[in-house]
Amino acid sequence: MDTNQIEQLVKEQKIFFATHATYSLMFRKKMLEKLRTALHEYEPQLLAAVYEDLNKPASETYMCELGLIYQAIRYFEKNLDKLAAPEKVRTPLFLFKSKSEIMHDPYGSVLIVSPWNYPLLLTFQPLIEAMAAGNTIVLKPSDYSVHTTAVIKELVEKNFPASYIALVEGGREQNQALFAQPFDYIFYTGSPAVGRICMEAAAKNLVPATLELGGKSPAIVDESANIAMAARRIVFGKFMNGGQTCVACDHVYVHESKVQDLVRQIIHQLNMQGFTIETIGKMINQKHYDQVASYLNDGKILWGGKCDPVKRKIEPTLIQPDENTAIMEEEIFGPILPVIPYENFEDLCRKIAQKPHPLAFYLFSRNAEHIEYVKKYMPFGGGCINNTLLHLSNENVPFGGLQNSGMGHYHGKYGFETFTHDKSVVSFSDRIDLPVMYRPYKKWKDTIIHLFLK
Repeated sequence: MDTNQIEQLVKEQKIFFATHATYSLMFRKKMLEKLRTALHEYEPQLLAAVYEDLNKPASETYMCELGLIYQAIRYFEKNLDKLAAPEKVRTPLFLFKSKSEIMHDPYGSVLIVSPWNYPLLLTFQPLIEAMAAGNTIVLKPSDYSVHTTAVIKELVEKNFPASYIALVEGGREQNQALFAQPFDYIFYTGSPAVGRICMEAAAKNLVPATLELGGKSPAIVDESANIAMAARRIVFGKFMNGGQTCVACDHVYVHESKVQDLVRQIIHQLNMQGFTIETIGKMINQKHYDQVASYLNDGKILWGGKCDPVKRKIEPTLIQPDENTAIMEEEIFGPILPVIPYENFEDLCRKIAQKPHPLAFYLFSRNAEHIEYVKKYMPFGGGCINNTLLHLSNENVPFGGLQNSGMGHYHGKYGFETFTHDKSVVSFSDRIDLPVMYRPYKKWKDTIIHLFLK
């Protein structure tokens, strides 16, 4: 699709939005039901496409993508009426006689740019929330997950008119053309580099944007932790999808007294969970494979380290990183886990807090003071105590980053709020009109004004 076609597409979506069809809750529910039916119909093709792109097992794709998508649709089927209803709020007495309410208006035409690592979840989750909020939507999936994008495109075009939901394929040229359009909201998931471009485009058009980025999300395993359980859950969260997860544990700090125990337990769990170079997910493309493989030179290999350049696979690897190397400066986004000993918990936390704020943070501990310190003082988007990843599967808490790891949030009601504008309306009676506010000003009027506004 070229620039002219993209311009025309956005115009058509704005025309359709102006008909007010998407304001109808019945319409929104019908479209969400239609999407769920389409997803069930295309489920085998979607699972196969993700496997082709990422070598991700069907069970993992369902658990971490499709299942969460169905959950999101079910959430809005149950809660949309309540979320969309005008919200009545208190009115101060000095505004007598009136009533106040907040209307939850859709923004209009929304652009959703999604990445390749979770090509279903990170496309359909924001799509569902934008639909529930009453917007029209242009989807721009990654051109790296080519097989999955092709199936999503077929699903969308078969079930929805382009004036309501459309999908644009392509790479950088199409991204630039889309960012130049006068969308009413931009929702971007991906790298900080492209996120900055997205923000520049939003600033030019003075429209709001949500950025879901990433960063180096740490885990801390303190001396009180259940080491065997910590290892099991770190392996689950780090190595699924070949380590290509934005909220994966990027590296782990472990108390110096527990380093050997944790390394031994992680190796045991890699074997128990069947993570090998044959079963691990593949890197999405050659460039990414080369980047991740280069990190193997940045420290002492404790376990693993094999590579298969033909299949673009890297063996699950534990590494003791050298200081001032790329593996400790850049988001790894692959199956290499640096293990770093620490001595003092609060000194470590203060050090981490001075770095760019991560999208996720994980603490494994039975120490109530350590747990409270992390919850109260550590800056991060979201996280878990004694687990990894699973906070993003709870529709009742917001998911998002801050500063370098993103801005804004979504999931559940927070996604609905992201894609709606809260419009305040104060309705006054035309039968009563108190003269206090009008000229000429009098002393008795001042007395009344000071009485109510103090």
